[in-house]
Amino acid sequence: SQPCWSEYLMTRIEQNMVVNCTCPISECRAQPTTAFIYSIVSSEEIIAKYEKALLRRYVECCSNLTWCTNPQGCDQILLKDGLGYGAACSKCSWISCFNCNFPEAHYPASCSHMSHMTCAKCSHGFCWRCLKPWRPNHKDYYNCSAMVSKAAWQEKRFQDYNERCTFHHHAREFAMSLRNSISSIREMPKIRNLTFVLDACKVLEQARKVLAYSCVYSYYNQDTESMDIVEQQTESLELLTNAL
Repeated sequence: SQPCWSEYLMTRIEQNMVVNCTCPISECRAQPTTAFIYSIVSSEEIIAKYEKALLRRYVECCSNLTWCTNPQGCDQILLKDGLGYGAACSKCSWISCFNCNFPEAHYPASCSHMSHMTCAKCSHGFCWRCLKPWRPNHKDYYNCSAMVSKAAWQEKRFQDYNERCTFHHHAREFAMSLRNSISSIREMPKIRNLTFVLDACKVLEQARKVLAYSCVYSYYNQDTESMDIVEQQTESLELLTNAL
């Protein structure tokens, strides 16, 4: 009956199980069509949830589509093809990495560098791709066993780079907080234009981001001949950023 179908479909939608759900009769594998669901469910709120479920399923099925990875939340759908490195979300301006599971672009560090993550609070090491503990014998696509070995005999050096990286991330958060505060102040009457200060805060955010991921890059590439130049450029950027 229609009331039974309505209750059944509304429950499936509320439980986020409506996609590919079948007839409640156990021996029947028929799936309700979108037109049928529209004809049965009258609640606009439930229909809106159903349409969101359809959209999520569509994005998951398309290899060239993805959601914006902004951890603060963004419902923008991004097209991977043709974006290239450094393309920002048109809605929130977040820059995502489409080559690995790390939630933001991490230049100059490579994707293999970012697979080894460390909690800034408890120093637990884990793999970003599978969330398994990094030690003692984790293995994944990026041949991380070699990285683990390197970290084992360079523990002090690892901690130094990790602390520097964490510092720059915290400083970046401060710059973002400062920009938000200034944005609210500039709305007050009799306050002169503060656009130049907002621009400075944006530069600070970007500089701190580059410095944070430069720590990752430097840690894993210390033995290369070009690292002297990279370290000099990083040191120069850090001095200028601190001054700003």
